[in-house]
Amino acid sequence: MADTTPTPAPAPVTDISDSTVMSKYKDAAKIANEVLDKVIKLCVVDAKVIDICTAGDKAIMEGVNTIYNKKGKYKITKGIGFPTTVSVNNIVAHFSPITSDPEAATTLKEGDVAKIQLGVHFDGYSSSVATTVVVGAKGAVTGAKADVIQAARDALEAAIRLIRPGNKNMEVTKVVDKIAAAYDVKAVEGMLTHNQLQNKTDGEKQIILNPGENHLRDFKRIEFAENEVYAVDILISSGDGKVRPASVRTTIFKKTGVRYQLKSTIARAVFSEIQNKGGFFPFNIRDLEDERKARVGVIEGGKRGVLLPYDVVAERPDAVVAQYMTTLLVTKKGNVVATDPRFDAVQIKSDKSIKDEEILKLLAPVEPVQKTTAKPVAGEKTPATKPVAEKAPAKK
Repeated sequence: MADTTPTPAPAPVTDISDSTVMSKYKDAAKIANEVLDKVIKLCVVDAKVIDICTAGDKAIMEGVNTIYNKKGKYKITKGIGFPTTVSVNNIVAHFSPITSDPEAATTLKEGDVAKIQLGVHFDGYSSSVATTVVVGAKGAVTGAKADVIQAARDALEAAIRLIRPGNKNMEVTKVVDKIAAAYDVKAVEGMLTHNQLQNKTDGEKQIILNPGENHLRDFKRIEFAENEVYAVDILISSGDGKVRPASVRTTIFKKTGVRYQLKSTIARAVFSEIQNKGGFFPFNIRDLEDERKARVGVIEGGKRGVLLPYDVVAERPDAVVAQYMTTLLVTKKGNVVATDPRFDAVQIKSDKSIKDEEILKLLAPVEPVQKTTAKPVAGEKTPATKPVAEKAPAKK
């Protein structure tokens, strides 16, 4: 008798071996790059940080609304992959104030070292980017600011070239530490790069910066593999490399997937709104209907583990921190640097340099060997992404 058991449908491919998935990462990257350019131009003396962050998030939403607009079964989620943040000087990350907090009055000052980070996603495939600017800089920046910026640039380039199938994560960690030492600065302790998956920006494969003994005890050693995606995040400090909680209230959160019946009516209402608006990605409570109620709701959500807070952290007050991030696509034909960390956003001149021959060889210029464009969505005009393969962003 014939077996009439239906054959199960094959599982959908959700990595970049699928051209449609690749296109979604690249399309998200193109919008992230365009928004980053807009945000860089807004970082001028006396500009309010809250206005810059709000404008960045608005530009992301305007950008994603131009493509992938099919309805019905072809409709996909899209939006902010990471809220726009502008973290200044010793503030390491996640600064994006809301109107009801005192930090809403924060403005940029001449000479501030401002780190801009943001992300975009289509169908849960997120492309993030970060760069560093010096506000009001006239000519080349020198001194400690130049040292941290140049070290961060070189460290990102090195990481891009080391993330190859068969290479190990700790190799990247060691090289970044050596580059930081060459500029007499330090990588920010414990900062992580994660592999990216659909609807998940904190995959299990990680790269750690400047780990302490406590970090290394349970840290997983991994090998990179073909068709993986990484948000390669480099943070370099002129201080001791250690982060402390900043005296700033957290504004960015993400759902954890933990199920818990929240007690207060306000918390339940806020979480319901988050489920409808936030999806799987980090969100700023500025985007919720009532900021004050949202503040109450996220406190209980954080305590119960249903929300993950992205706390604002800082280095010591006299330190400056630089950041560069790119979304890296590890393909069969080589790496594709999907988002552009805009090394050209500020001119610098450091009096320090790398002497290690192996690292200099690693950073030597190479020619691109692959040119690709994003695959258009059927029936729509989809902009192409500027790809880079077998090549890190050029040093400026």
